Amino acid sequence: MTTTTDPVDEKLPISKLTALGMQHVLVMYAGAIAVPLIVGGALHLAKSDIAFLISADLFCCGLVTLIQSLGFWKFGIRMPVMMGVTFAAVGPMVAMAGNPDLSIVHIYGAVIVSGFFCMFAAPYMSRMMRFFPPVVTGTVITVIGISLMGIGINWAAGGQPVIGKLVDGVFIKIPNPDYGSPTSLGIALIVLVSILLITKYLKGFIANISVLIGMVIGFLIALTMGKISFYGLGDADWFALIKPFHYGWPKFDLGSIISLCLVMIVTMIESTGMFIALGEIVGKKVDDKTLARGLRVDGLGSIIGGIFNTFPYTSFSQNIGLVGVTGVRSRYVCAAAGVILMAFGLFPKMASVAASIPQFVLGGAGLVMFGMVAATGIKILAKVDFVGNRNNLFIVAVSIGAGMIPIVAPTFFNQMPAFLSTILHSGILLASAMAVLLNLFFNGAGNANSARDYAVAAAQSSDH
Repeated sequence: MTTTTDPVDEKLPISKLTALGMQHVLVMYAGAIAVPLIVGGALHLAKSDIAFLISADLFCCGLVTLIQSLGFWKFGIRMPVMMGVTFAAVGPMVAMAGNPDLSIVHIYGAVIVSGFFCMFAAPYMSRMMRFFPPVVTGTVITVIGISLMGIGINWAAGGQPVIGKLVDGVFIKIPNPDYGSPTSLGIALIVLVSILLITKYLKGFIANISVLIGMVIGFLIALTMGKISFYGLGDADWFALIKPFHYGWPKFDLGSIISLCLVMIVTMIESTGMFIALGEIVGKKVDDKTLARGLRVDGLGSIIGGIFNTFPYTSFSQNIGLVGVTGVRSRYVCAAAGVILMAFGLFPKMASVAASIPQFVLGGAGLVMFGMVAATGIKILAKVDFVGNRNNLFIVAVSIGAGMIPIVAPTFFNQMPAFLSTILHSGILLASAMAVLLNLFFNGAGNANSARDYAVAAAQSSDH
């Protein structure tokens, strides 16, 4: 009797793992280094210290990705997941940086404690699965995709409309002079068209790395046009060891710890949606135990981050979209990407070359990948009964509306108390909370039947 290997557990040749892993790294690289740049700037750190933060972050990104994708004991979801620093923690950490009574070691103390909090809360959070029937799951995944589209669109335009810059040691914001330039938009379009053409006309491994090839094409065009800057490459070290507690032993401030624990609650709710979305894409059901293993790594990753001079970690949703685009479901691809990230952290010159890729090159790929996440949510919603149960229409309509608030009106909640900022500015969290509450109101609490319906819908919505 022959047994077939689950595509998630498929072990590919080293050459394919390297190419596919690098594709994942390039997709998440800009997001991976953004948080240490912002927090380092807010702390008024020297350029050498900010470079160290980036190296430490890349090393930990790789290490935590390995734990999440390969797994051990009760840790790791054992699916193709890339881990990176969560943007939800930026606001509280920048506020800590602006407090003259606190220092970087207070930030690391709060990061470590919030990691323990997340790790021990994970099993309780995972029991929320019964509150995520298809109408909730489909809505949340759709909003995740829509939320990400803003990132892809800004990438295509050359970055953010407003950018941060260090001036005389002070981190200030200025308009991005290159935002929306015809060159940026044109190269992003070429990358997008290249990916679509490769996907349509080529098969096999070449089709699987269509995003990587598209980005290479865009990079070469940008290079010939003089749009690539290798600034800082000469100053980067060949090798840099990541030393634990580089800035000293952590210190603990109660207010900072509470704020980051709230961030971890938000992160766990968002990660729940990400893991369910990934389960739909790879055709693998995410049950309570699987979800708990994944959420524990959010906590463990944050503990590792605090020890190795970086910040709280979570799953990166843009890479979930990449899995949907390529159709490659092997978790060993993300493990290979984790090894590459660790190498980038230990060999800063490698990281500097990857950092030279312009964001508009990523933009064309982002539109495909993030749209794929939204399409997965729509595919799940297509299996929901909207005729026999019209209440489901209200659940979807109001929840998507709530999730759109931070996207279309970023200042909507600006007059609300500051401690609610992390919660109210997360469209994914707002949509999740609204969908769960409305589903409870209209359809009641989940039960064995809803769990069974979820499994049936998941199987039906998978093309694999």
